[in-house]
Amino acid sequence: MALTPDDVVTKQFQHVRFKDGFDPDEVDDFLDEIVVEWRKALEENAELKAKLAAYESGEKPAAEAKAEESAPAVVDEVPAPVAAAPAAPAAAAPIDAAGSTSATAGIIELAQRLHDEHVAEGESKKKQLISEAESEVERIRTEAQAKQREESARLERERNTLEARITELRNFERDYRTQLRGYIEGQLRDLDEKSNTTDSTPVSAIGL
Repeated sequence: MALTPDDVVTKQFQHVRFKDGFDPDEVDDFLDEIVVEWRKALEENAELKAKLAAYESGEKPAAEAKAEESAPAVVDEVPAPVAAAPAAPAAAAPIDAAGSTSATAGIIELAQRLHDEHVAEGESKKKQLISEAESEVERIRTEAQAKQREESARLERERNTLEARITELRNFERDYRTQLRGYIEGQLRDLDEKSNTTDSTPVSAIGL
């Protein structure tokens, strides 16, 4: 489908999230200038095509017909070779039409280039955002792994400390039980010795 000035006027571009890139107002103003020049070129092209068709069909434009009607009738005095002179504008018309077509093609190419630049800029920005997001994800993952290792090391140190404390308490309990048992057994031996001594003492010895 051929591109028309209305397509340029109604074309909508997606806005980027950042300020980098072309100024949208300047792009819109430039596209408006392109549309004006393009429409002029299309009108000139259509006019040249109409003139060319008229020359090819043997008809004369209205302006030339009026000029011939007002001019003196001296056609009989003009030599036969000169009568073929009006064919020259017909040969020039395709050149002008080609120039107009070339200008139109240049405008279309410029508009297409602007569109391609916008698309390329958007693609570049998208790749940049994806790269930054991937870098951020990798940074967060690395920090999380480092924190996890630090937390695991801290918990391991605390576990070792608690196990050492538990072992120390168990050793203290064992030593305390051993000392307490020895003390109680010593007291019981002392009681037994005193009881035996009392049983073997004579009655007179105790004042009876």
